[in-house]
Amino acid sequence: MHTFFQSKIFRHFVPFMILVVGGSFYVREFAEVRYKYRKVKSYDDIKHQIGADDIKMNKPATLEEEYEKIKKLDIDNWQNVRISRPWEEKDESS
Repeated sequence: MHTFFQSKIFRHFVPFMILVVGGSFYVREFAEVRYKYRKVKSYDDIKHQIGADDIKMNKPATLEEEYEKIKKLDIDNWQNVRISRPWEEKDESS
């Protein structure tokens, strides 16, 4: 029995396995505390607190609606306008 406690397996493998298995339990408990004490409010709770329960939210735009808006734009007639850069404004004022 004395040689078992002095063997390489006992000196290296057993502490490694204790570290791996024990570490996994520690990480699980640590992550659980993170979610257990997090104060998360849902969107409905916030709406209720500010009294916005009756407000109708805008419906999301569909692709067809956006396409119709873009179709109305005149993309053939445009002018390329160059704006001055911040370092160019400094040079002109001095």
